[in-house]
Amino acid sequence: MHRLTVLFLAACAWPAPFAESAERPNILLIYADDQSYRTVGCYPESWPWVKTPNIDALATSGVRFRGAYLGAWCMPSRASLLTGRHPHGIQSMRMEGPYPGSVYDPKQCPFWPALFRANGYQTAQIGKWHTGTDAGFGRDWDYQIVWNRPKHPENAGAYYKKQVLAFNGVETLQDGYPADNYTKWAVDYVKGANRDASKPWFLWLCYGSVHGPSKPSARHKGKYQHAKVPEPADLLGPWPGKADYLRNTLAWRKTSDGRVVATSNGEKVGDEAGGKGTEFADWVRQVNECVPAIDEGVGELMTALKESGQLGNTLVIYTADQGFAMGEHGMRMKIAPYEASYRSPLIFSMPGKVAAGTVCKQVANAPDLVATFFAFAGVKPNTELHGRDLSPLLKNPAADWPYPCLYEHTGENFGDNVTRVLTEQPNEAIYQKVPWYTAVVDDGWKLIRYLQPGVPEELYDLGSDPDELKNLVAEPRARERLARLRATLDAELKRTSATALVRSRTAAP
Repeated sequence: MHRLTVLFLAACAWPAPFAESAERPNILLIYADDQSYRTVGCYPESWPWVKTPNIDALATSGVRFRGAYLGAWCMPSRASLLTGRHPHGIQSMRMEGPYPGSVYDPKQCPFWPALFRANGYQTAQIGKWHTGTDAGFGRDWDYQIVWNRPKHPENAGAYYKKQVLAFNGVETLQDGYPADNYTKWAVDYVKGANRDASKPWFLWLCYGSVHGPSKPSARHKGKYQHAKVPEPADLLGPWPGKADYLRNTLAWRKTSDGRVVATSNGEKVGDEAGGKGTEFADWVRQVNECVPAIDEGVGELMTALKESGQLGNTLVIYTADQGFAMGEHGMRMKIAPYEASYRSPLIFSMPGKVAAGTVCKQVANAPDLVATFFAFAGVKPNTELHGRDLSPLLKNPAADWPYPCLYEHTGENFGDNVTRVLTEQPNEAIYQKVPWYTAVVDDGWKLIRYLQPGVPEELYDLGSDPDELKNLVAEPRARERLARLRATLDAELKRTSATALVRSRTAAP
């Protein structure tokens, strides 16, 4: 059967639930912020000095995916995770008011935790929120300790300072290192505080680390001060075959004495490296020193699950909203379509249900995670999801998987606004200097299709070129692969009702 036919038929049928027992599983989703897969020790691309023993132990007990493509930046990543849809399919979500202000209509944009509540689950969210001033307590969440950045723009930069937190709707100013606070409250919840012990639960734990200004806890500051940090091959360019916007996102420069230091062209929110002229190696060390607090939290959570007798019935997922380029392609930011800036770690673990100590070469997007949660919980979705249930790969990571992974960047636009911009103002399809795009990863290859007129496509063989240094789109030897990926991308866009993105395809070279 032709591959595209297989994709179409698979999209028409919802997979059977993974959870067949009477005891439905708990789901613990641990969600870091701006975390590159390179900062996690069990990933072979990490620096050799990176130590994340608890996250690594989670991988040893489960499946480590090649990675996840959950979103281009904080807001769309979370919106996709809460709806099971790509940004182009999320209606009413929009930026409004002082950054990071955002709003949505819950009737047009329902979040699936409300459906889990209606089906007997207790739902909880702890930590960072970046998806509308309405954080959903009482509708989507039974229990919530939320740092609502859109609601309090004046406190939106407090990633490592006093935070305005709402405990089940009651606001207070909270001292302490936020990652440690979130861990404590999450551990209490796992142990039974603030929930009905007779019900299964879903907990979304949203750490704010490693997001800029990337300030480690006092106990971890200097942990990697002597670590050696090699420079990426294309840290200062050139970038042959890549789009011209990389010249405008170059975030590093070489000083007269040969040092490489940060410029102002990095992350626009929270990043202090450019203003301080931080040296490249020092910045990489600093970012990595933010991870141990999260790693310790993972260890405490796993201990709590074990001691409370819930380990065997809890699906644990570790991931991050997106990656973060650490000098690759000259960047110090997220948003761009490259592995360094978009791909985040992804690990699943559950004794007896998830293959232990295995690696899956596939990648997944946010809608895939949501489809998997529904399958595990045995809950039927009441809206169309864009994702595919990953359960077969959790049972057998080497199983045949004929599905591509779609991801995209549409800036701060969602739903019909994406279509409007591409139809009426296509030259405005750019955000944080990066043109909008759709991309697909399939069989170890990636095709990037920019949606702003005149920006050429990019094609990479991730197997032989994991750093994405060589764009093969004009190579005769890749012509057949390019045609196949173009057809695959179009099929995925049509499957998810993204007709405007299909029409916006850049002409072939």
